[in-house]
Amino acid sequence: MAPTLLSDLALARRLERTEGTANARFVEARARVAPEIGARWMEVAGAYAMFDGVQSPCTQTFGLGLFQMPTAAEMDRIEAFFRDRGAPVIHEVSPLTDPAILLLLGERGYHPVELTTVMFLELLEWKTPGRSASALHGSALKVRAIGEADRAVWARTSAAGWSESIELAEMMEGFGKVVAATEGNVPFLVELGEQQIATGGLALHGGVALFAGASTIPQWRQRGAQQALLEHRFRYAQEAGCDLAMMCTAPGSASQRNAERQGFRIAYTRIKWGLRENPRADGGSF
Repeated sequence: MAPTLLSDLALARRLERTEGTANARFVEARARVAPEIGARWMEVAGAYAMFDGVQSPCTQTFGLGLFQMPTAAEMDRIEAFFRDRGAPVIHEVSPLTDPAILLLLGERGYHPVELTTVMFLELLEWKTPGRSASALHGSALKVRAIGEADRAVWARTSAAGWSESIELAEMMEGFGKVVAATEGNVPFLVELGEQQIATGGLALHGGVALFAGASTIPQWRQRGAQQALLEHRFRYAQEAGCDLAMMCTAPGSASQRNAERQGFRIAYTRIKWGLRENPRADGGSF
């Protein structure tokens, strides 16, 4: 049967607004959990500009040029929002936006710095596999959505999935505490017997379920935890009334391949644009 959804402007707007909203809610949670950071966001010309600290991956815009073309004055306002906070000016732009945005970015001194594959799956196309991950790996493998009492456990487990890098693990634990407290986000925990081994999350908006937050503690990998998380989150999203799932990955990554095996299709590849400014002493920039 032919798919009912194709990669077009309407789909891009749904996907980008879902991720933008999820990140805006995250920024609001950061403002509650750590007000000293000064996290905040605003909407300009249909784009969401958000600040979550100078080094945060959430500090950027979503949807630039996709809902309307920004004027020069609106671009000035967005750029001042980041500059005033000492943050780099970064826009993640869908290729389905108005092509004029590329000329505008070039004229203002931006250059491409990163690629992201945006994927989607119609939830009506997904069906429970004949043998679930829990059945394949034993009934001891359990997945559950956590409550407020388990937020710290979720954050620690999520951070432990990055334990190969102590610095990254410490950063991710703080990040995880905010994720677990974010409105509209549903964190999931995987347990093998009494041991917490993996995490995942869903952010729901407008009938779209954004899959994110996947992390498995290294010594517990290859036991079906992420497959179980996918299956559980698919069912949860269907029961919540969502008709669409989305996921964002690095192009050609293992995460992308795993998503494609589950039926996800590539909607498009986004480009992240950074503003060339504040040259370093060695002659580099950005």
